[in-house]
Amino acid sequence: MPLSTTLANSSARGFGGLRTFGPAPAPTSVDYLVIAGGAGGGRQDGGGGGAGGYLSGSSFAISGSFTVTVGAGGAGSTTNFGQGGSGNNSVFSTNTANGGGGGGSSDNQAGANGGSGGGGSIGAGTPAGGTSTGGGSAGGAGGSGRAGGGGGASAAGATGTASGNGGAGTASSITGTSVTRAGGGGGGTPNIGTQGTGGAGGGGNGSDGQSPSNGTAGSVNTGGGGGGGGQQVINDTGKNGGSGIVILSYPNTFADLTTIGGTLVYSLTNTGGNKVYEFTAGTGTVTI
Repeated sequence: MPLSTTLANSSARGFGGLRTFGPAPAPTSVDYLVIAGGAGGGRQDGGGGGAGGYLSGSSFAISGSFTVTVGAGGAGSTTNFGQGGSGNNSVFSTNTANGGGGGGSSDNQAGANGGSGGGGSIGAGTPAGGTSTGGGSAGGAGGSGRAGGGGGASAAGATGTASGNGGAGTASSITGTSVTRAGGGGGGTPNIGTQGTGGAGGGGNGSDGQSPSNGTAGSVNTGGGGGGGGQQVINDTGKNGGSGIVILSYPNTFADLTTIGGTLVYSLTNTGGNKVYEFTAGTGTVTI
């Protein structure tokens, strides 16, 4: 006897009788990546900004609703004898990534502590780099000719007596493609062509004080630290840190998230059998 099948209102009839297909169940756990905002670089021979803290995990249980916040990057310093602005924290449920620590500004200013620490400014006293408060690495100490690099997610910033380069970030394939994020900013210098470069993963380059400034900001949605300012002659300000990101992934056999509120900006893609939510700005409550 031939098989007769009818599909209507999520039901089918065959040899086994009527079978009903209900709606997809809500997700009960997710893989996640949470990166805070990177910090701003220091002004005038300033240290590179530290990268935002980097947190990742798998099979994290979810139910009901939770908060998501994407941390903004910190502002580059416009004044001496201080530090670049710290990055802002990013949050997913109970997981909080700390914003990066600002780079020290001229003269002899230490880098600030943060997810990754900021680099110390130029100074005869080799001002210290900031320490990591979690999810990153320390900033490099400043030297007499070059500022230290900001720390990255997987490596400390280099000292000014070495290269002043920002520390490298960390790669993740949560979106289906390997992407490196959370690199530290490079340190500034008064010497043409010898500034520190940003760490892999969105770290900004330091400036050597040319006019206009050739330092660069941390890349958007990487949590990269901003580059440090160059020589005092042009009053070179530090560069801004890059904003952070929150990414959630779970199998596409589960339903979409029910509501995403507040000011959250996000995208949803289906890749490799998973639903991938990328939150790129804002804060709000997510309901499962």
